[in-house]
Amino acid sequence: MYIILIISILNILKTTNNFKSIFSDLDDPRSDINKLHRLDDILLIGIIAVICAADTWKDMETYAKAKEGFLRSFLDLPHGIPSDDTL
Repeated sequence: MYIILIISILNILKTTNNFKSIFSDLDDPRSDINKLHRLDDILLIGIIAVICAADTWKDMETYAKAKEGFLRSFLDLPHGIPSDDTL
């Protein structure tokens, strides 16, 4: 049931690009040296992973690696999946 809801939400986000507009006003507090991964990619991975029962940073990374193909269908991920230290 959650997967169907997530896929529905992600299809809406993908087609309307609402996610980026929702979070576009957020300031990225990281220094420029540490910005290997895009903030919106990190936020969306975290949100989806938690909805899918991830409890730890490592769970989020494990989820993202397992679903990388799916995540790449709507995220840029220019440097791959962020590690648990980044999430």
